[in-house]
Amino acid sequence: MILESNIKLGEVVPNIATMLRNNVQRFAKQIIYQEKINGEYTGITWEDCYNNILNIAYHLKQLGFSEGNKMVIFSRNCRAMLEMELAVMSIGGIAVPIFAGFKKDTADLLIKHSEASYLAVEGEQQLSNTPTENSLKKIFVFEQNINSLGFNNLLSIEVLMKGRTDKNFSLNFNALPENICLEMYTSGTMGIPKCVQLSHKNILSQQAALDKVEYWQLNENDRFLAYLPWHHSFGGIFELFSALYHGATYSLESGYGKDARTIFENWKKIQPTIFFSVPKVYQALFELTKESKEAEELFFHSGLKFVFTAAAPMPENISREFEKRKIPVIEGWGLTETSPCCTLTNPKIKREPGVVGNPIPGVSIRLGEENEIQVKGPNVMLGYYKNDEANKDIFTSDDWFRTGDVGEITEKGLKLITRKDRIFKLTNGEKVIPTEMESIIQTKCHYISFAVVTGGGREYPVALLFPNKKLIDNPDYEVSPLEGCFCPRNLNELSHCLQGCLNDANCGVKQKFAKIKAAMIIDEELSIDKGTLTPSMKVAPNNVYKAYKAELENLYDGKNTLKEKVYVIYLNDANEAGILKQKLPA
Repeated sequence: MILESNIKLGEVVPNIATMLRNNVQRFAKQIIYQEKINGEYTGITWEDCYNNILNIAYHLKQLGFSEGNKMVIFSRNCRAMLEMELAVMSIGGIAVPIFAGFKKDTADLLIKHSEASYLAVEGEQQLSNTPTENSLKKIFVFEQNINSLGFNNLLSIEVLMKGRTDKNFSLNFNALPENICLEMYTSGTMGIPKCVQLSHKNILSQQAALDKVEYWQLNENDRFLAYLPWHHSFGGIFELFSALYHGATYSLESGYGKDARTIFENWKKIQPTIFFSVPKVYQALFELTKESKEAEELFFHSGLKFVFTAAAPMPENISREFEKRKIPVIEGWGLTETSPCCTLTNPKIKREPGVVGNPIPGVSIRLGEENEIQVKGPNVMLGYYKNDEANKDIFTSDDWFRTGDVGEITEKGLKLITRKDRIFKLTNGEKVIPTEMESIIQTKCHYISFAVVTGGGREYPVALLFPNKKLIDNPDYEVSPLEGCFCPRNLNELSHCLQGCLNDANCGVKQKFAKIKAAMIIDEELSIDKGTLTPSMKVAPNNVYKAYKAELENLYDGKNTLKEKVYVIYLNDANEAGILKQKLPA
């Protein structure tokens, strides 16, 4: 069975340069981008931004940058990054954005692997994490007056912003749709990141497809308040190009999504009509709406057309808050390799856990061996760069992309089950899908930020639980996902509260062998710096297993003495929550 849209894909703009030229003609005096300066949002028009892109492109070519050359962009979201990336892509180059917080070892690995000849960095933090021994022709710095740190090939972005002496200079409007213009490293949840090669057609076909979706109608009057990072496909392709393509105003969220109160303050100023985010942030914002009637009305304002969520399902209680105010909640699914969006949920159809909707126009989906989801369409990448091993089996013999996700085709659309490489076998040979239990636990208890279930090669599964410390410090006694939530005030109370929740979670799992028999609450937070979260804030399971190897062993034999403050909960064979049998103090 093949799942596909009954709507045909419309005409696709041939390349990024043409998209920019078309839009500057239509929206010359409108704000394309704005960011906070001295407490107020200051923007740049399409006309001025396009002129900057032309200047950067012109001077890059004067400095030797030619078609097919690569520019690694090592920066947080900012206007200089936006203009640099668009300039590179518009003259036949390849932009390679990487996470601004990478340490020197990782930055060195990716810069060398990409074989880029040019590098752009935001400031001194990124420059200090740039390898001093490199073959880079030029390094451009966005911030002014920073320490050169001994680099002799360093240039300020201002060098590229000077006026063009050749007034007839133009971008490459003849670039083929199939030409690579962007390379993105995957978030690497299960291992070393892979470099995804994306073309003009990959990126722009997605926007042409979305234009055909009746409940996804964007235009130049829309306002985006955005924090999602551009080194990741969710923010750097899906959200950013949704704004650029339609001439909407993209406003950079000044806190980069790290603090809900900062988002809320920026929300007041921008009053976004479209918002892209992840469930964890929606949860934090919703907590703030309960502080006053004014805050509630401000957040759920009448101009908010829809909110989009990805990475994980939106909690049911948050979805209800939007729905009762007639603000659609749209969920989607895709991967960096698919540019990224493949499916969208229809807000007119009641949402169902795990169901991520139907394919967008032009995209086809089917299930292969072991129900692996396979995709075909103009959004599918050209392959991984310099990775023969990964490329070897990534496409089927009839050119369908193997996503590595396991799913099911239902009446309401595609249902996600898990990542194929997360499924593990117990000693009795039975296969366990850990994401099923993880989802149940996190749905039942929003005092748990992350649940990681494992048990490969063991007799039974166990769970590592990482608490939501902010919520525990400020428990919500009025609204909870489930009636009767205890609303714990500390980890000791949470450990007792979870006995019942874990019992309920086990009851929700059909196969007896897949039920967890022990769980541990760990008084730590997963983080990007530790490698237990990816730059896109997803759990990196293999790194979690390594970081908490002693804790996992303890759940099976109880012999290890642990220094960290942890709480262990055992469940008996009757699947009734047992007493807290072991509490290991700090």
